Amino acid sequence: MKIALRNVRVFDGRELTGPSTVVIDGPVIGTDPAGADVVEGGGAVLLPGLIDAHIHLEDRRTLEKLTGWGVTTGLDMATWPPGRLAALRDVPGLCDIRSAGTPAIGPGGPHARMPGLADNAVLQTAEQAQSSVDQRIADGADYLKLVLEAPGEGGPEPAAAHAFVEAAHARGRSVVAHAASPGAFALAVGIHADVVTHVPLGAPLTADLVAEALAAKTITVPTLSMMETIAGNVGRPPAFAGASRSVAALHAAGVPVLAGTDANSAPGAPARVEHGSSLHHELELLVDAGLSPLEALRAATVLPAHHFGFDDRGAVEPGLRADLVLLDGDPTTDITATRNLLRVWCGGIEQEPFFTAATLA
Repeated sequence: MKIALRNVRVFDGRELTGPSTVVIDGPVIGTDPAGADVVEGGGAVLLPGLIDAHIHLEDRRTLEKLTGWGVTTGLDMATWPPGRLAALRDVPGLCDIRSAGTPAIGPGGPHARMPGLADNAVLQTAEQAQSSVDQRIADGADYLKLVLEAPGEGGPEPAAAHAFVEAAHARGRSVVAHAASPGAFALAVGIHADVVTHVPLGAPLTADLVAEALAAKTITVPTLSMMETIAGNVGRPPAFAGASRSVAALHAAGVPVLAGTDANSAPGAPARVEHGSSLHHELELLVDAGLSPLEALRAATVLPAHHFGFDDRGAVEPGLRADLVLLDGDPTTDITATRNLLRVWCGGIEQEPFFTAATLA
């Protein structure tokens, strides 16, 4: 089926274009409107489908929630066994999933007590690193997840963590490091993990550590939605202000900041974060931390596509996936406008938004 979205203003990663026509030609963005069904946009704003750079899967309902809120790509950070993950991939018309599969954790710390922990999750020694990486790749991991704690607090030993990163890089895979404390964040930067997810609550990251992250070409996914929820749950709202200031410092220094929420519905998680709707809140928190609305939009579109190596999405361009979100309002000046969903397409298939701002004629 071919659809021509007429009179839409397109977010091109830098600004909004003037009114134009965008063609949905099956699963991709096309160029020729001939023979297309016409949808009159009325000057509405068209974004690339949003990318949440940190989620946790549960079931098909997870995909439906994400898609209904305009999230057309989800970067899963821990799902096992492989069969469960495979069942949630490549579902036509629903959020497209990339995943780390089974995370690598240490023998102690909170993650070692997760219910139903996979037998091969624990990374004990550096000698295990290559086989651990190879098993995850064989299971279908797109990138690898390494759960770090501050040295001595039950996470993988630094030598084992470093060996894991080197083994992953040798196999052409990037590593996402969970780092929710200053010590873990410093370790992640020191072993050259590609992406560090979370920023610590409490005191902001030091200027030296921010500089080290920049020098190491670290990419960050702060998950402010999760950190805010944890701070509220434990009665420490002021601790969240430090996390927000860390994001401001990282962004000001030039460290890439991607939008990710840690959305999950798992029992035993430190906090529940809703799938889909939380990404819109994440964008608002990023703006509160000092990103401009336009920079926040980039953090959920072009930047995660670029840094995770997805060359088929993240922009509204011919030949790319027809992952598209039509909005009422201008999110480049008011980030809350991303919530004003009009229509959503995922791989060219239209889905009903969970929250509909209006109905186009």
